[in-house]
Amino acid sequence: MTVEGHPDEGPRRAERDAILRALGPVVNGVAATFGPVCEVVLHDYRRPETSVVAVAGEVTGRTVGGAMSEIGMRVLARDDAGDELNYITRTGTGRTLKSSTMVLRDSAGTVFGALCVNVDVTEVGRVQGLLAALAGAGGPPVDTPVTTFGDDIESVVDSLLDAHLPRDRSWAGLERARRLALFRALDERGVFAVRRAIVQVAARLGISRASAYSYLSQARTAAGPGPHPTTEGARP
Repeated sequence: MTVEGHPDEGPRRAERDAILRALGPVVNGVAATFGPVCEVVLHDYRRPETSVVAVAGEVTGRTVGGAMSEIGMRVLARDDAGDELNYITRTGTGRTLKSSTMVLRDSAGTVFGALCVNVDVTEVGRVQGLLAALAGAGGPPVDTPVTTFGDDIESVVDSLLDAHLPRDRSWAGLERARRLALFRALDERGVFAVRRAIVQVAARLGISRASAYSYLSQARTAAGPGPHPTTEGARP
């Protein structure tokens, strides 16, 4: 599900713009309340490549004009997108974050943005580990998923590709079912709603853009009827 499939003119566009403007002070207020361990990011998903319209705090290094993260792509890819609250993730630099992503909808129910809160709990985790060790209650470390937070959309797409490409097989060595599974997984995560992502994926795999479109079309057909994330160029 992407906002590109819905009209963004007149009253609807004005309504969305007004919601984003109203949330500007909220971004600063929440970040100031929690202090230097908190970062608040406001996204306008109508422009995925530059979705960050306001940011306060510095946890993931986001800046205004930066791209959405993998989490934003996942939200855009789902017709039934809802808030994701109090989940744990880890940055590429090893910081542990407790985060919440709250989707923004207009009066028609269309998702057009999100308000995201990231709290750096790295030190809290270390203290908890130390206390657990002192009490003799230590356990195996929890495997926390890594999320790519980048100001350029290409790094986010590359990260998702790396996560789903088989490590022991080249593209040429993949059978058709595995190739379709790769395109289906990327599509389900909203990758192809990003402008020129299909070109980037084709280049990484060493195939033509036409072949990439063909695999995407076949993957969607195999997935069966139902809404699919809009591709920036849904046809060659």
